[in-house]
Amino acid sequence: MSEIAIKAEGLGKAYRIGALQNRKSDIRDVLTSIIASPFRKIGSVLKGNPEGVAGWNETMWALRDISFEIHRGDVVGIIGRNGAGKSTLLKILARITDPTEGRAEVHGRLGSLLEVGTGFHKELTGRENIFLSGSILGMQRYEIKRAFDEIVAFAQVEKFVDTPVKHYSSGMYLRLAFSVAAHLEPDILLIDEVLAVGDLQFQKKCLGKMEDVARQGRTVLFVSHNLGSVQELCERGILLHHGQLKMVDTANACVAAYVESLHQDELPPNSTNKALQLGAVHIANSDAEGLFLDQPLEIGLKIRANKVENPRFFVIVENFNGVQVLHEVVNTEDLGTHTLDGDFTLRVSWPALWLTPGVYSVYFKVLTHGSRESQNRVFSDKAVLQILGRDAHNVRAMLQPETRWELN
Repeated sequence: MSEIAIKAEGLGKAYRIGALQNRKSDIRDVLTSIIASPFRKIGSVLKGNPEGVAGWNETMWALRDISFEIHRGDVVGIIGRNGAGKSTLLKILARITDPTEGRAEVHGRLGSLLEVGTGFHKELTGRENIFLSGSILGMQRYEIKRAFDEIVAFAQVEKFVDTPVKHYSSGMYLRLAFSVAAHLEPDILLIDEVLAVGDLQFQKKCLGKMEDVARQGRTVLFVSHNLGSVQELCERGILLHHGQLKMVDTANACVAAYVESLHQDELPPNSTNKALQLGAVHIANSDAEGLFLDQPLEIGLKIRANKVENPRFFVIVENFNGVQVLHEVVNTEDLGTHTLDGDFTLRVSWPALWLTPGVYSVYFKVLTHGSRESQNRVFSDKAVLQILGRDAHNVRAMLQPETRWELN
């Protein structure tokens, strides 16, 4: 087994809701609070709240009972909805905040980019901040000097390296902060969602640099809502939900579980049309790992109908951002009938979809009752479709068709 880089055991982080609202702004407020505190306590008890002032002792757990191990050289994506506890977890690992319970072990030199310019002093120049950040990481001056030119070139701040960073634009600030975090040879690199601040070209550049860091055998923890980047960069994943650890598995498996959980709330509710009931969507030839992009695809849907006339069926494929990459429709009369009555199976198939490897969702929509005003929409549940690639090179386009080139 490879050496452990990070180990979390029963990590939890709690915050007091209302504590900030009750903070006093000056000495007069503090003295007033001290004098009034016993009377508030008595009043609170008389009102049936023996814990004290309302809201002060209400606790919110941002993380609870988080345990996992990350080995040296692992590239791990941390995903989950807003408020899942992703950033809180990284702050605990970076020693920015202490856990309320449990413990975390971090073995090795750690570099982090959790907020834009974390650790920078605004009055210092870019050059001075590079050396300051390196010193905080425990690097020798000659080590920082060796990486200095590469840091500046990557950040594209050559003309401003001797200007105080308080005069930098947010883009310059971000580029320099990431460049410092990635180039000063940390054993463990923590990256939060801050890459979303940069433009598309800079995001691609950062992803390429993180791939380089990973290939050098260093450990990378990457928090992002860009599931495509997580799948492209990471081998393993951690899925958080409302501060709880839901899954530690491959990045693809975690993304698939996350997408499935998102889709449970996204579809409009099925109508009350009792004449038409849709079963689960079944992907016929997909195994547990998924389906290769050049394989045939067949999707099935069980239908129970009670004299439904002229329904129209739509099959829809969406990527993880909710963008429809396929939307096809068929009229029942094209299938050889005008009225559905009884139990049926609808099958849709393609020789291959040639979608870029990733996680997609498939579902059906049915329109009944002819006229637009009286149309009744019935939706099936969504099924998760995992598309696998045949090679290791990175593909950023949505489609990856079999293409023939000729030069005459």
